[in-house]
Order: sequence, then C-alpha cells, then structure tokens
Amino acid sequence: MLEGPDRSAWVQSSPETRPSRRGAGPTATRVLFALLLLVGLVGLRAESQDDGPSRGMRGSLTGKFLVATEELRDPRFVRSVIFMVRHDRHGAMGLIVNRLLGVAPLTELLTRLELDAKGVSGDVRMHYGGPVESARGFVLHTGDYAADGTIPANDRISLTINPEILRAIGLGKGPRLSLVAFGYAGWAAGQLEAEIAHGSWVSVPADEKLIFDTDPETKWERAMARRVFEL
Repeated sequence: MLEGPDRSAWVQSSPETRPSRRGAGPTATRVLFALLLLVGLVGLRAESQDDGPSRGMRGSLTGKFLVATEELRDPRFVRSVIFMVRHDRHGAMGLIVNRLLGVAPLTELLTRLELDAKGVSGDVRMHYGGPVESARGFVLHTGDYAADGTIPANDRISLTINPEILRAIGLGKGPRLSLVAFGYAGWAAGQLEAEIAHGSWVSVPADEKLIFDTDPETKWERAMARRVFEL
C-alpha cells in the first residue's frame, strides 16, 4: 500500500467501515454518524503527477477508471469502479465510486464535525472509497472548485481534503458535482501493474457522468461496457 498520510485533521483511530451496495436505514445511519465523530480529511503527499508511470505500464492511469474484472474475488473490491487520483512510479491511489454507504442531512454531518452549519441545506451521499484509512474522508468533485487541500487529478476532476468544502457545498458555493468517500484504495510501486497483468483489473475512460451518477448499482456494468479489447 502507499505510504500513510503525512497530515491529518481530527482522526486518532481508524475503525473499520463495512462496505454496502445499499442505502443505509435509520440504524445504519446512526452507526455512520458514530463513525463520523472520528472522521478526518487526510492530506495526501503532493507529489508531482509528472513523475511518470510505473515501470511496465504504457502510461499513467491518473484520471481514468480502474474496473475490477470477474476474476477479482477480493471482497473489498468485487465489481468495484475506482477513479484513479494518482498513478506514477511511486504507486497509485484512487477512490471507489460505486459503493454507497448511506445518505444523511449535511447539517448533521457538519455539526458532528464541529463546523458551522448555518444556512446549509441538502443531504450528503456517503460512499466507501476503499479499505485504506477507512475512517478518513475525501471529496471527489468537478474541477470548478479549488481551495487549500485541493489536488487536481486532471482538468475536469479534483480531490479535496479540506472539510470546509462540505460547508461550501451546503451553501451552494461548492463544486457543481461531488462525491464524499471514506477510505481509499492504494498500491505500492509495481503492485497495481502486477494485478493488472494477472487479469484482476482493466482501465477504461472516465467521465463525470459515471463518477457522480446517483445509481451505483449499474456503474460496474456501464464501466465494463467501455472496455476496449486489444487484437
């Protein structure tokens, strides 16, 4: 896995979050909010994305989808669609975009995080982003928003690690589209390339429509439909 984060806001421990492909009911929502008491948005190392791809790869997968094939049986990643935020010779990092944990009022989330919820409206859809640091939060969003802690994946999609983005979203001043995730998927140098060579993953073009679509149940099928077979 990638080296751990070098900066954190509030988290002192990382309890496991169990992924679910269904929305959360009242009990599950209470469990989620108990977890959110420990949530922090984590700082990623701002390494240059011009470092080049890992050895053995034709090019960087940054800004693309990594899609689990039927051969991948790891329960943490079965039928996962991962948006790749970073991929270079140091390793890779991405967020699963098709595992919805639940939906909750944004005001309550902000209150739990001790952020000002005045004037805020709307709900937040919380996703399982991956098995690494599963109590930490990330916001994947369209590139029309930037602040301290924003890391562009490309000119269209960015990742923000500053919790103030949640308030901006609730005030209508945030990005046009966003996805909140807890945890991420990470690989050490050469690890992802080995898994791809083994047939566990394929890469396909990514776009905002599929990333931010609110129907997670069909994202895997739609992503796999973009697969191009080499002759």
